Amino acid sequence: MVTAALYDSTVAHVRRIDPPHSFAHRMYLWFIDVDEPPQLPRWLRPFARFDGRDHFASGETGTIRSKLDSWLAGQGVDLHGGQVLMLASARVLGYVFNPITVYWCHRLDGELECVVAEVHNTYHGRHAYLLRPDAEGRARTEKEFYVSPFQTMDGEYRMHLPRPEALLAVTVALRQGGQTPLTATLRGVRRPANRRWLLRMILARPLLPQRVSVLIRKHGIALFLRKAPVTARTPQTVGGRLNG
Repeated sequence: MVTAALYDSTVAHVRRIDPPHSFAHRMYLWFIDVDEPPQLPRWLRPFARFDGRDHFASGETGTIRSKLDSWLAGQGVDLHGGQVLMLASARVLGYVFNPITVYWCHRLDGELECVVAEVHNTYHGRHAYLLRPDAEGRARTEKEFYVSPFQTMDGEYRMHLPRPEALLAVTVALRQGGQTPLTATLRGVRRPANRRWLLRMILARPLLPQRVSVLIRKHGIALFLRKAPVTARTPQTVGGRLNG
C-alpha cells in the first residue's frame, strides 16, 4: 500500500535548436494509488479531484483505473488487478491540464509490469505510450503524437522514469537526427498529502492547472514571434478516437 503524496516540484524545458528557448516553473503534483485516491475533507475536494474523464479516451466513461485497464488490454497487457501508481495534476475548481501523466503498473506479485506515459496537448488531444523501462527506469519510444507546432513528428523519446520516492526525477528528451532538440525535466521533493501541505501548495501556486495551460500558450507565442518553424497539425487516432 502506498500513501498518497505531494511533490513540490519544478518543471523545466530546454530547447536547443534555433531559436533556443528555456524556462522553469514551480508546481506541485500528486502521487497516488489509482484505486485508493486521497480522502479529503469536503471543503478541500474542489481543489483536488481525480476524474476518469481527464484520462485516456475522452468520449468513454469509467474510472481512471478501468480506462487504463481497457487501454492496456488493447496492448495485450493484463495486470490482473495489480497496483497502479499515478503521478499527475488533479482537477482544481473543475479544470485540469496534464501535459504528462505517468502510471507505474504492477503485477499482483508487486513486480513492475510496465510504465504508461500519457501525453496531452493543448488541442485536446491525448496519446499514451507503453514503456518497458530497464532496471534504472530508462525507456525509449518513437514519437507518435503531435505535441507542439514547433516540433516535427520524427524522432524518438528517451525517458527516465524511476518511481518517485523521497525525490522526484523524471526526464523526457526528444532525439532527432543525432541531436537532442528538446529536454523536459520534473524535479521535486516528496511532501505528505495532508491538509497542511495541500493548503500550502494551493496558496503558493493557486489555480495551478489553469496557470500551466496559460504558460504553455505564452511560451508558444514567444516562439512564434521569434519565427520558430511551424509544423502543421494533423489528426491523431488515440484510443480508437480521433484527437489532436
